[in-house]
Amino acid sequence: LLLCCGDFQAVRNEADLRCMAVPAKYRHMQTFYRYYSGEKKAPVLTVFIGGNHEASNHLQELPYGGWVAPNIYYLGYAGVVRFRGVRIGGISGIFKSHDYRKGHFECPPYNQQTIRSAYHVRNIEVFKLKQLKRPIDIFMSHDWPRSIYHYGNKKQLLKMKSFFRQEVESNTLGSPAASELLQHLKPTYWFSAHLHVKFAAFMQHQTNSKEELPKATKFLALDKCLPHRDFLQIIDIEHDPNAGDSLEYDAEWIAVLKATNSLVNVTQSSWNMPENNGLHAKWDYSVTEEAIKEVLEELNHNLKIPCNFTLTAACYDPSKPQKHVEPVHTINPQTTEFCAQFGLTDINDRIQQAKEEGSVRGEYEEEEEEEEMDSTGSAEEPSEYNTDNSGLSSINPDEIMLDEEGGDEDLSTCSVDPSPDHPPDFSASFSDIRIMPDSMAVSSDDAMDSTNEELEKSGVSKQVEEKSLNERPLKRIGGNENGNSGIKKIKRRNQAIYAAEDEDKTE
Repeated sequence: LLLCCGDFQAVRNEADLRCMAVPAKYRHMQTFYRYYSGEKKAPVLTVFIGGNHEASNHLQELPYGGWVAPNIYYLGYAGVVRFRGVRIGGISGIFKSHDYRKGHFECPPYNQQTIRSAYHVRNIEVFKLKQLKRPIDIFMSHDWPRSIYHYGNKKQLLKMKSFFRQEVESNTLGSPAASELLQHLKPTYWFSAHLHVKFAAFMQHQTNSKEELPKATKFLALDKCLPHRDFLQIIDIEHDPNAGDSLEYDAEWIAVLKATNSLVNVTQSSWNMPENNGLHAKWDYSVTEEAIKEVLEELNHNLKIPCNFTLTAACYDPSKPQKHVEPVHTINPQTTEFCAQFGLTDINDRIQQAKEEGSVRGEYEEEEEEEEMDSTGSAEEPSEYNTDNSGLSSINPDEIMLDEEGGDEDLSTCSVDPSPDHPPDFSASFSDIRIMPDSMAVSSDDAMDSTNEELEKSGVSKQVEEKSLNERPLKRIGGNENGNSGIKKIKRRNQAIYAAEDEDKTE
């Protein structure tokens, strides 16, 4: 099973290229269209989430997840599936405070604001995931959970990415929403991408009671997919060897989707999720065992996800280029079937209805100026988090920047309040003593400065770790012998296409 944590950058045709949040000079036709058309089949079953450089129109067709091509499955805005007994969850997009409390209102053709807000994480997805009670084995997010860098080799991270220092020390780098999910779900593994650097961490969670067994999360982020970069890691995970090789629905997640269906919002209006504050009659949408049993009975205890991939767009034909094709808002049959089966609201169908009534488009045109201010962070409502410095505001030489970007971030650097999971007074002298599991081998420049005593306590063999490090030398591009890094040109897949000097900065 191959897991991809976003920036899949797959397109079906020229229209999809126009829906990617990437400047035109960086766009080129990806080979995904061959998988989409059936000309080729992905050799390995692939499960992925969206990042901030996707063909948003294609992924928007599958808000609850589905096949984007045979053997390539998208988890949706948020989702949970099972594979050979392993429970895999994920949330797509990146966190931006000014869009976090809005509904999923965007639809093709996108404008300069919605082409970016379409992949911004929304509070409803976080709320749904927080209703889960059963253990999660693997969770994926595109941007990192805030604070996770304090649980790995922070010194080495800052050597490789020195421009992260201010946000790391002020504890404002990454997604506070993902951090909230990390503390709630406590998955065995958490995988991320986005910051274009390999980084491993081990986070021991606190227990709420003496009877509760302590849990730990092994975090791993990988570099971007380029030659000589650390973009791939093979990890052995305990699974059911007798289980089939098909993806399966997760019964608890389906039950949560049914329970929260009334909360679906397709407007730009900001709103808070139900909470126990005296303003909501119901705030707990977690599901009972009876509700999960009902889902199993609906499916006749057959949780296998049907291989019902359907072409919904004309595929790219090199002999017939269509550079001026306008992206259209599409209702995907997979989503229609999924919603009909479980009694859910088809978000895209709801958006279409609103468009026909003139409410969504008319509302946007009337508030276009206000929305533009909101997209720059100058007119946003206060965030529910105690810092609005979301995503990555530092200049990241490895990240492609949209021509219109630059004022999209509130550059506040106030740190979060001290708590057990957000220790106070982190600094460059933070002790980099960590416990790394031997199942998550890292390159030598990522190695922890752990003591023998701590390794023995964690049950990790130092000899195994040293052996894995020596056997797997990995090379990097950029940075000198001292580990210093600055703004450098990055080698691309096609140097001719990317000959122009980088304007890299994260969205």
